[in-house]
Amino acid sequence: MSERHQPASAKGSGEARRSDEETSTSRRRPEDGAIAGLFAAVATPIHEDGRIDLGTFDRLLDFLVDAGVHGVCLAGATGEYPHFETAERKTLIRRAAARLPPACALLVSIGAPSMRLTIELGETALEAGSRAVLLPMPMFFRYQQEDLEAYCAYVSGALRAPCLLYNLPDFTTGLAPETVVNLLRAQEFIVGIKDSSGQTAHLTTFASARNGDPWTLLVGDDRLLRQGLQSGWDGGISGVAGFCPELLIALYRSVTEGHPQESARLGGLLDDLIEQLAPFPTPWGIRVGLAARGMDTGPLPLPVSAARKQQIAAFTEWFPLWLRHTGLADYHADVPSGATRL
Repeated sequence: MSERHQPASAKGSGEARRSDEETSTSRRRPEDGAIAGLFAAVATPIHEDGRIDLGTFDRLLDFLVDAGVHGVCLAGATGEYPHFETAERKTLIRRAAARLPPACALLVSIGAPSMRLTIELGETALEAGSRAVLLPMPMFFRYQQEDLEAYCAYVSGALRAPCLLYNLPDFTTGLAPETVVNLLRAQEFIVGIKDSSGQTAHLTTFASARNGDPWTLLVGDDRLLRQGLQSGWDGGISGVAGFCPELLIALYRSVTEGHPQESARLGGLLDDLIEQLAPFPTPWGIRVGLAARGMDTGPLPLPVSAARKQQIAAFTEWFPLWLRHTGLADYHADVPSGATRL
């Protein structure tokens, strides 16, 4: 059993210290049961032979929890879900569910090559305790909106549990706003959306359409997190938070606690970081950033060209210097052994 699940009497002084700190900041966390707040998208570490690196996966979860994220999300684009077998993904779901403390919510994306496997992964995630599942649109082929509507209705009805639409138009057929609203209004188990479209207009469209309904609206494009929170969205699932959680947590707090000048400063820092990540394919930059903090997630999925090596070297040199000048030390709790401290 992980030490994270030991009773309070068995915890060491470090655990007790963190517990006291969590109590003092609990007002910043969403209410129990709510799907809201700042979720870190989790990369999937691998060994040189391509097998999942469970030890580094554990360290990464601990790093994100200790940094103060409200939850984590497995197997989205950041987790490179098309690369892994169903059995491997089930192993990660169950391992994360057993390791995370109760205050840190688990979300699981269940995209797969077939609808059968999608439902199978959803059942595993829900049995393990995932607060909801994220439902990306089918992979590879392009579909009409009525196809997507029928697909989402069928999968959510089969699972009979909270499902968040996962709009990921860079890699799957995008959901039209009217399709999203139709599904949210008509399907009992579709309770919200993670929108990674990067479309600014969606922020106001979905917030207005909600009109008091208990939909969960989560920003999936880091560039729009600040604007989404200001528009009344409930939080975000952030790839950047997967390696730099301090910045995204600070940004979330600055907006939700009403500090506009600080949120503008932090938004500028996030823009700077995203600009440095832009040359990399998704999610190479997240994994390069983790390596720069001392957490190697294994080989990248393709051979690394000479030009890519230069880009990685430049980012690895830039990132620690940038971190030291961000002023984010007050937002940081612990980092794993060997990782860059602020």
